[in-house]
Formats: sequence, structure tokens, C-alpha cells
Amino acid sequence: MDAADLAFPTRSFETVVSTLALCSVTEPVRVLHEMSRVCRTDGQVLLLEHGRSSVSWLAALQDRTEASWASHVGCHWNRDPLALVLAAGLQVLDCRKTFFDLVYVIRAVPVKDSGRVRD
Repeated sequence: MDAADLAFPTRSFETVVSTLALCSVTEPVRVLHEMSRVCRTDGQVLLLEHGRSSVSWLAALQDRTEASWASHVGCHWNRDPLALVLAAGLQVLDCRKTFFDLVYVIRAVPVKDSGRVRD
């Protein structure tokens, strides 16, 4: 199923989970909009993603090698998952980073009155 156009009714799930996917989709914000759409207003979106590190030498390596890495494995490993979640209009309840700040654990909820969520 296309993650940017989920074939589920609006507000179908209490919890929407995505693991290591935002790096490989063409339109990550659109995918997050869909996650928000299919999540109940009292539900949650749980994400385990990797992204651009805040460790300067590692971030520089990610930036320098991103194009080559993406062309070989389809992974844009220097995206900022937290910024993508915020751009999609989700409300972040918790964000933790670990392993050289490469791994993001994000818990978010749909914004109830957001015009971004398709009904």
C-alpha cells in the first residue's frame, strides 16, 4: 500500500507505528499527514527513525555522503525526523535521541483542529 495514500478510513487506529521509513519515502511530510489522518484524535503516532545527528563530525559525514548513500540504498540518512513531524502538523509529546543522536524515538498526536488532516 502507498504510505502517502493509505486505504484506511479516517480515524481508524488508536496507534500508528512507523519504524525506519521516513528516510526512504519520496514525500515524508505527506506520509506523516496520512498517519495523522488514520489516527484517532485521542490516539498516538509512534516513530522510531534515524536521522541527522547533532554530533558535528557525524552530521558532516552524513551530509557529505547522503547523495551517494541514497542512490545506493534509497535512504536519505540526514533527514530531520522531528522537523518532518512538526511540518506535518503533529503535536510532539516526546522526542528522545540516542546512539550519537542518530536514532529518534518520537511520540506524537494528531492536532485536533488542523486543516492538514484529510477527512
